[in-house]
Amino acid sequence: MANTRIIVLDDDPTGSQTVHGCLLLTRWDTATLKEGLQDAAPLFFVLTNTRGMDARAAADITCEVCINLKEALADLQAAGEAIQPLVVSRSDSTLRGHYPVETDVIAEELGPFDAHFLVPAFFEGGRITRNSIHYLLVDGEPVPVHETEFANDSVFAFRHSYLPDYVEEKTGGRIRADQVTRFQLEDVRADSLPRLLALSDNQCCVVDAETQADLDHFCRQLMTAAGEGKRFLFRSAASLLTALAQLPPQPVAAEQMHRYVRNARAGAVIVGSHVRKTTQQLEALLKLPMVVAIEVDVEAITDRRGTLSRSIAERIKAVHQAGKTAVIFTSRVEKTFATQAQRLAFGCLVSDFLMDIVRTLPESIGFLISKGGITSNDVLSKGLDLRTSRVLGQILPGCSVVRCPTTHSRYPELPVVIFPGNVGDDDALAKACERLTCGEAAAQTA
Repeated sequence: MANTRIIVLDDDPTGSQTVHGCLLLTRWDTATLKEGLQDAAPLFFVLTNTRGMDARAAADITCEVCINLKEALADLQAAGEAIQPLVVSRSDSTLRGHYPVETDVIAEELGPFDAHFLVPAFFEGGRITRNSIHYLLVDGEPVPVHETEFANDSVFAFRHSYLPDYVEEKTGGRIRADQVTRFQLEDVRADSLPRLLALSDNQCCVVDAETQADLDHFCRQLMTAAGEGKRFLFRSAASLLTALAQLPPQPVAAEQMHRYVRNARAGAVIVGSHVRKTTQQLEALLKLPMVVAIEVDVEAITDRRGTLSRSIAERIKAVHQAGKTAVIFTSRVEKTFATQAQRLAFGCLVSDFLMDIVRTLPESIGFLISKGGITSNDVLSKGLDLRTSRVLGQILPGCSVVRCPTTHSRYPELPVVIFPGNVGDDDALAKACERLTCGEAAAQTA
């Protein structure tokens, strides 16, 4: 009997924001994929970071992962360890990302599939889907996501919140809106098994959900259908993963995450995201007495990269020696570019500079908070040079904590918060920092 493993190709590292105990892989060679497939957790993540690439690069990376995954599965099968893969293309809960590029590649390399499902609900972040319309809750009120700032993304702009129309828009009419199968709330909450069993030929489906219970119920039926031989592919936000994995509560509560801080020491915060929510959260964080602001002038990176990097490293060292947490953030003015390629290239330049900073953080820091999806991916894969890390749980809804392995050459067992750019209220970043520093405060008053 084959064991089922949920394999998540994550286009940035924030998709683990509703689960715990599983591995994040920043490499996807066959040996590393086997490690994920043989891990005790029911799911693992492959951090492809494709949201930070152009469509061609995203397709190439996705193809490479799938080819290596087929080889890893075949090797295990030959060794008598049969594994049934359940593949999820995890992406943004506000509909940004390379759809249908990534699901097309997965279907070509790992198919055939009977259906692929779009499930963008992410309850911890206030994203729900009703009547096939995807909403962002703003001050408790549902706003169609095409009316938010995310729809105007310079790379992934879109015009529709009604998901069948979104599919038609993104596929260039290859899949028409009237060809999309809709699972509405009344379907999700009832018996959908006969409809699931009848799906074929990679039928495109969109799924409503307002609560975690909706997806929990629907996923039980999905898994029943999969047990009867149906092959499904998913394009989803993070809440679907909670329903598929059916994990128990995380071992250390969010309020107690300071227990993972190394020696109750002050930490560091790296802020790369530029969305409005991040800027508001940064302003609240900088009001805390235990932090010190260090701004990175992005205009100076091109001409004075080495000098600027050394100067910032010295300032961080002094802040840490004073028992404070350094908050390193890029200047908040959003630059405009003539082309998407220029925007992506400048983003890579800034991220590479921030990784220079991460590599030279004091070795004794107690924790690290990384703000922004692409920034967090680079922190894990480049700044910390991790091949794998394990998710400890969430410090806030939608914000995962991972830990460096004990064998890390510079930061063994360092807890790292992966904080998405568009998650949480204005005080969320400050609250995460306070939760990690309460252990430090307790040590100082003991």
